[in-house]
Amino acid sequence: MQKVQGQIVDIKNRRIFKGEVVFDDGKIKSIEEKEHDVNHFILPGFVDAHIHIESSMLVPSEFARIAVNHGTVATVSDPHEIANVLGVKGVDFMIENGKQTPFKFNFGAPSCVPATSFESAGAIINSDDIKELMSRPEIKYLAEMMNYPGVLFDDEEVMKKIAWAKHYNKPIDGHAPGVVGDDITKYIAAGISTDHECFTYDEGLEKLQKGMKVLIREGSAAKNFEALIDLLPKYYESIMFCSDDKHPDDLIIDHINKLCARAVAKGIDVFKVLQAACINPVEHYNLDVGLLQLGDQADFIIVENLNDFKVLQTYIDGKLLSENGSSKLKSIKFDTLNNFNTNKKEVSSFRITSDAKQIRVIEALEGQLVTNELIKDTTVIDGNLVSNTDADILKMTVVNRYNNNQPALAFIKNFGLKEGAIASSVGHDSHNIIAVGVSDEAICKAVNLIIENKGGICAVSTSEEKIVSLPVAGIMSDKDGETIGKQYAELDALSKKLGSQLNAPYMTLSFMALLVIPSLKLSDKGLFNGKTFEFTSLTVN
Repeated sequence: MQKVQGQIVDIKNRRIFKGEVVFDDGKIKSIEEKEHDVNHFILPGFVDAHIHIESSMLVPSEFARIAVNHGTVATVSDPHEIANVLGVKGVDFMIENGKQTPFKFNFGAPSCVPATSFESAGAIINSDDIKELMSRPEIKYLAEMMNYPGVLFDDEEVMKKIAWAKHYNKPIDGHAPGVVGDDITKYIAAGISTDHECFTYDEGLEKLQKGMKVLIREGSAAKNFEALIDLLPKYYESIMFCSDDKHPDDLIIDHINKLCARAVAKGIDVFKVLQAACINPVEHYNLDVGLLQLGDQADFIIVENLNDFKVLQTYIDGKLLSENGSSKLKSIKFDTLNNFNTNKKEVSSFRITSDAKQIRVIEALEGQLVTNELIKDTTVIDGNLVSNTDADILKMTVVNRYNNNQPALAFIKNFGLKEGAIASSVGHDSHNIIAVGVSDEAICKAVNLIIENKGGICAVSTSEEKIVSLPVAGIMSDKDGETIGKQYAELDALSKKLGSQLNAPYMTLSFMALLVIPSLKLSDKGLFNGKTFEFTSLTVN
């Protein structure tokens, strides 16, 4: 028998009392009121209600080693990043790697692989694959239904996937940015129960009023906490916290614990905050995670106070996995797998021969996945459309990494580079190579560095080049979290030395090919209008 003493936080009954938790064989045997002088707090562990583990650039077992330091005991994880590269084989890799650790990963079946028919992915997951995945006990839900037009127009394949989730009585996650009115009513009626894509208070309110669960997202790129947090006091039973995408340097600093601290700092009732952070995900997704009740799995954390939620200890199934910010989880060995089949490119591949006077330009927005479409004057040198660093209109490319095809080309604003280029094979959702640079030569150099390494993120200039290699599916490292966090931070600093003003340039870059989020994006097949859901021209007549 083991026991811990402290101020026990009973979230459901809205009380805090001095007591003792006794646990053995992974289960809580008793919770009793008891006098003592211990002032720290015992509460259920935090759950990230929607995260793509791959965005941390870490395999699940390495993600867990860091997450436990922040009191996270479980995640609800959509493995669609690796699925877009490797299909069901990639999903299997995530599940098996996650099983090597006591951390409670809860994976869903990726519903949109590929995300659209307007891009080249490495694999397809069809409704037959979904049927097989949903039958597995380790698959907890149907992951985000990004193809909301398919739901609204009753696409046969989309509706089959939803039907299999219902057949196995598993929740269906949503993805409906800006979808409101009759459209969201129909989307919910299809059986979709959550959305993590709300970016305004009114949008979140409408979805809550219509019966959806709203996930307040605060990741490395998309940050919707400030826009949505005022919904929590009234709708605390229908709100959860999530990261969606969190880069390794951010994960080292904090996780869901930080969102709790920020919410409490706004004067929101601590029990309501913890209901969102600890209870709601477990109940909505039917997770095998303890909630500090008699007979539950001994999944709980000890925090210094209920203001900043500094985590002192994290227990999962009664095992102490983190103490004072030091993880007790060990790294494990695993085989890497990948899908990278393109040859190095020539500088001429990035030339745009044109005498056009105006072009469509993607406007990247700080802290948002959505973009705007701008119409701007061109800069032409020797008949080639080129970057204009003074106006911060830079050439960008998306290169198909699965086949030898001509790169797609466009222009983008707000990356701010004054020299060199940055590139990444983390490119939602198909994970082709994305690059932005001040010249065709710099872009070519960055793209080829990614191809040579069969995946990674990099920065190049005339005098230096730096890459973080990502050999696992071209999107994850085979190294530990501390190493990758440090390497990523150094690369981030180099991109800012080259001129980028963005808070997280690589995270923002990774979403510039995400066609299911409006307005203007670039796929490996061309410039795409996310509002009309069709290709559009670069040049304006």
